[in-house]
Amino acid sequence: MKQLLRILLAAVGILGIVAVAAVVYVTTFLDPEDFKPRLTSVVEEHTGLHLAPEGPITWSFYPRIGVSVEQARAWLPEQSEEDTSFAAINRAEVSVAFAPLLRGEIAIDGLTLDGMRLNLERDAEGEGNWEPLLERLAESGDETAETVLAPASAGPHADAGSLSVVLNIASVEVRNADIRFRDVQSQALWRLQSLNVSGSNVNPVSPFPLKTMFTLTKHNRLDAEALERPPELTSDIDLETRMRLQLAEDRVVLENTRLNTQTRMGAEGEPQRLSLKAAEMIARMDEKQLSISEGVLEAGLQNAEKWQGSLALALAFGLESNWQAQTAQLKDFQLTGPDGLRMSGHLNVEQMFDAPEYRGQITAAPFTLRPWLTRTGIELNTTSEAALSDIAMTSPIEGNAEQVSLSSLSLVVDDSTFTGQVSAALDGSQVAFDLEGDQLDIDRYLPGPTTAQQASSGLLRKAFAQSSNTLLPQVWLSELSLNGDLSVESFLMGGLTFNNTRLQLRGEDGLQELTAFESQFYGGELNATGQLDARERVMEWALAPTVNNVQMASLIEAISNDEDPSPLRGRLHLDGELTSRGNSREALTSNLNGQLNARLNEGAILDINISQQMCELVAQLEGEGTLRDWHTDTRFERFDATFQVRNGVVTSDNLLIKLPGIDVNGEGELDFNSLNFDTRANARLVDTADAACKVNPRLEQLPLPVRCEGHLGGATNEWCRFDRSAFQTAVVDLLRNEAGNRVADELEERVEGSLDKIDERLGEGAGQELREGIRRLFN
Repeated sequence: MKQLLRILLAAVGILGIVAVAAVVYVTTFLDPEDFKPRLTSVVEEHTGLHLAPEGPITWSFYPRIGVSVEQARAWLPEQSEEDTSFAAINRAEVSVAFAPLLRGEIAIDGLTLDGMRLNLERDAEGEGNWEPLLERLAESGDETAETVLAPASAGPHADAGSLSVVLNIASVEVRNADIRFRDVQSQALWRLQSLNVSGSNVNPVSPFPLKTMFTLTKHNRLDAEALERPPELTSDIDLETRMRLQLAEDRVVLENTRLNTQTRMGAEGEPQRLSLKAAEMIARMDEKQLSISEGVLEAGLQNAEKWQGSLALALAFGLESNWQAQTAQLKDFQLTGPDGLRMSGHLNVEQMFDAPEYRGQITAAPFTLRPWLTRTGIELNTTSEAALSDIAMTSPIEGNAEQVSLSSLSLVVDDSTFTGQVSAALDGSQVAFDLEGDQLDIDRYLPGPTTAQQASSGLLRKAFAQSSNTLLPQVWLSELSLNGDLSVESFLMGGLTFNNTRLQLRGEDGLQELTAFESQFYGGELNATGQLDARERVMEWALAPTVNNVQMASLIEAISNDEDPSPLRGRLHLDGELTSRGNSREALTSNLNGQLNARLNEGAILDINISQQMCELVAQLEGEGTLRDWHTDTRFERFDATFQVRNGVVTSDNLLIKLPGIDVNGEGELDFNSLNFDTRANARLVDTADAACKVNPRLEQLPLPVRCEGHLGGATNEWCRFDRSAFQTAVVDLLRNEAGNRVADELEERVEGSLDKIDERLGEGAGQELREGIRRLFN
């Protein structure tokens, strides 16, 4: 930058001296047209450009002495005049003030370039066609130019050696300039059109006002203009500032800068507004440093498809950068926006041109995330409408152009607080976390049926790119590298509560594994491992749960979501393996297969005592009574069952419950698709040492049938009942076997009549005929 500024100042000085010498010499000795060959040779001598002045050369005398050239073109040394010219102007004028000449000073009064055109190009190797020109100007920029235009015969009339150049230009104007830049390396065509620059009282001591405005366009192919393709980017830029040239310190200072841009992407894109305000911007040429103090970057972003009106964002910051060291410090930045967005912090950037790396601190005050996700293309339909409405965080941050890491994160998500570390690739291909939290209700964040198809870019796009009826983003999971550890004091999922939960996730190349899941679960423990294979078209799931010492009553009440108490209690032990396929609740349920082994210790069926009912029934059949005090529940010594799971239906044909003096065997099924269940069990008296009552051996054959059926979401007090029909059939079968088929019809009629009374209270008030008949058979 310093070199370029010196070149420009040297060029201005040369033009000033040229103006004085040219006016003196030309008006005295030459016709203006005779001056053109000399002007051409001077330009070629000092710049290497081949100049072709095609218009007239004129001059003026008072109050300004000046020279103007019209319609000139210039070619680089390697170009021919058939090629497109490197530079061209419609008119160029340099004038000097008359009064300073009397003091032996050259004060450039005005510099005007009208209709300047530049054609810049960078080749495939990255070399620009302007670089040899700058090198040549740099070599001659510090040399004096007192006799630049004077031929040997000019004599002392053109000697400007006694004059000193005073850099104080009253007016600088560049009007309607057009600069093209063809970048063969990136196949991009940039263009600055309608470039206007104006400045007054340009001097190296005090600040002077400077204004510029132009339209910047970009095409993504070099032949786009020839093909009449619209530009991919169009930006209207307006800059107003006060510039101070501190040449002794090799610094340029811009004060009270205001930069406004309005940019469109594509031919029909909506205008995106950006404006930069800065109290002071300092460019240190030797050190290649840039400082910005009290900077404010404001944006007005529009996207009619995703939000209405202009989205206003503002970033206040300070900046210290070193181009040579490729470092930058973004100091005390504050980002504000709608919906309570307030972020602050600082960033240090290294290798910002080659491979940017940054680190710093970032803090976000509480704000609502839902509308921001909507603006990125994600329409949330979570179980809880308030989900993601209260987000806050603070953490050191570091990363590069490919990934970001929050190394000491404190995160608040609604009612949950997490601490730990998180890192992710910006394209969503890698995620790693190690977090500890107080609570997490995962159900409230599960996507509903109208969750949007995808977000705008990177991690969000892949994480939410899913169809409306799917649970997980399969495309993202098929590419995701996952390394996650989460510990939560209270974890809610599927309506169930898991305490002191720790889970460990590992994944690579589409195979995501639950390597550990450990939790305190309703008074017991739950452990599980599993995996999710997202490599094929249909995702495949596997889960191996182990449950130890879980309180069955609490679990049933949580599953049934019913205020009534559970009809069953005990300590559940369960293990097994399950598999499924699909990516929706319906598919996972209907494709669920596997086997589970269950055991219930310290169990009891509540509010019914099967031993009491059996013994009272036996006593009535024997014509006796019972005087024993009975417990209100049925306590059993053992419960065992093996459950087979086929396509979402759980079945078992070996349910076994052992009570003192009673065995209960049964079978049943639970359909996870409908959540309906149907279980039948038969209680039989057995002659054991701890039998509840004395039993006639033949009564051991008589079962007391119990049937439990219903819906898991129904009232638990309506689940189980005495199976009157099954009991009637069992009694008739028993009597038939004892009495023979010849009295079968009569027995069935008598039993049916008496059972009407037995139903009122099992065994109490039973018919005398039935009791006497059975006694005769069993005596």
